Amino acid sequence: MVVREASESAQCLCPSLASLNAKDVLRRKHKRKSRQHQRFMARKTLLQEYGLRNTPPEPGSSPGTEAASSVRQRPRAESGGAQGSRKPTPRESAGPLPSKCVAIDCEMVGTGPRGRVSELARCSVVSYHGEVLYDKYIQPEMPIVDYRTRWSGITRQHMRKAIPFQVAQKEILKLLKGKVLVGHALHNDFQALKYIHPRGQTRDTTYVPSLLSQPSLHARTRVSLKDLALQLLHKKIQVGQHGHSSVEDAVTAMELYRLVEVQWEQQEASSLQPHPEDREPDSSTDMEQYMEDQYWPEDLAQGTSRGTGEAPGRTE
Repeated sequence: MVVREASESAQCLCPSLASLNAKDVLRRKHKRKSRQHQRFMARKTLLQEYGLRNTPPEPGSSPGTEAASSVRQRPRAESGGAQGSRKPTPRESAGPLPSKCVAIDCEMVGTGPRGRVSELARCSVVSYHGEVLYDKYIQPEMPIVDYRTRWSGITRQHMRKAIPFQVAQKEILKLLKGKVLVGHALHNDFQALKYIHPRGQTRDTTYVPSLLSQPSLHARTRVSLKDLALQLLHKKIQVGQHGHSSVEDAVTAMELYRLVEVQWEQQEASSLQPHPEDREPDSSTDMEQYMEDQYWPEDLAQGTSRGTGEAPGRTE
């Protein structure tokens, strides 16, 4: 009886033990899956923080394949993120584009009485990177009296291939239209070209010392391009017996501008007020002044006063 009862009790305990073992196995599997899921979620969160995972996982994909696909997509995602979050350089944020920036230099010869009138004989225009865009010899409108070869580098032989001033002027102004113009002592070049560039688009390198706050250079009212190149760029220009080269001077002016481009353009951007020189002239004011008696011939003004009894616009 005792043996039978023991066997019966053992048979009753076996199903319960089996069920307990099965539950324990399931619980362990569940815990294992839960840990895998936690690791997968942590990895997923980390990838999302770094912007390396942009698409949801495909149904049925395992954590291993998800991580592998994220790693494969990493270079593309990084390149895209770099393009979207890249900060602009100082030149992009403050200054003009290189294609909108040119430098100019002109060489003059002497015409008129004793050769004291300066007229254009050569003009060179270079790009932001120093590439020559224009370089031609130009025939002055009046006969040349003094070639000024020591400074201009112009000789009689150069004038054999020179083009007329009117043709050169049209070509040059077309090239300068809409550009930020760089040069040294640009008022001399504008006078020779018979042209005035908008002040807001003009960068005269005579102001470079004040932008750099260098007392030794700023103490002088006007520093030559040769001195600026030597002290700031550590290069020698305008040497030798052949005179100046307008290409070399234009390239040097552009190099000086690029040296202080950020400060210069920030200063220009801070002053948003329009310059009076850039406004269109008021033609009505000119017409009113023209209609006053002082601008009319005396005989015509006297005839008008006899016919009307008094001179219009004049009070006795």
